[in-house]
Amino acid sequence: MPAHLQQQLQELRNQLAQKPSLTDAERAELSALMQEIDQQLVLGASNQPSASLTDGINLAVERFETEHPTLAATLRNIVQSLANMGI
Repeated sequence: MPAHLQQQLQELRNQLAQKPSLTDAERAELSALMQEIDQQLVLGASNQPSASLTDGINLAVERFETEHPTLAATLRNIVQSLANMGI
């Protein structure tokens, strides 16, 4: 996994730990997305990525954009990094 993507995922984990205002459902959604990302990274770009992964991240960006802009920005960076890797 590229170092910059690893940093972005760690940043997202740190933000989750520091955001007490997130609901349990929001935390669960973000945790599930991170697990999907980790799985896709294990499979690599050669395996066709799930469209639901990209859609799920983009939906999360839209959902968190207003109340949690830092989380949304981190998610946007992750989507861009995955796209640059061909995932």
